[in-house]
Amino acid sequence: MSHTSKELIYKQLYDDGMKNRRKVMGDAYVDAALKNGASEFSTAAQEFVTRNAWDGIWGRPGLEYRQRSLVVISIAAARGHSKELAGHVRGALNNGLTEVEIREAMLHVMGYCGFPTGLEAFRTAEPVIEAWKAEQVGKSST
Repeated sequence: MSHTSKELIYKQLYDDGMKNRRKVMGDAYVDAALKNGASEFSTAAQEFVTRNAWDGIWGRPGLEYRQRSLVVISIAAARGHSKELAGHVRGALNNGLTEVEIREAMLHVMGYCGFPTGLEAFRTAEPVIEAWKAEQVGKSST
């Protein structure tokens, strides 16, 4: 495969991944992530995540975005990755998960991964949920 062919494939994977990423996380979140990862050092990581996670994983058949969001927030909570959990809680809400479903996932994590891990997940998720709900009220009044 020529270098040019590989670049075209990478570009297609990136473009497809970016569509998924924006649909799940929202434009503002993605724009901020890209801006924060815009250094010469970090750009490669943003491109890699977009191609491999957002196209290679989120673009696969078999699960809807909503189901994938439930899986991801559970994994992020279980691993204690609070920053990623916050972003993906917002994505889960965008994908139609309810506050109750998110809460139940966090309780499940608490039961299997321990109280400190679960409590941290709750502390991370709650302000994201409250902010998202406030944004929805603002959208409905405009």
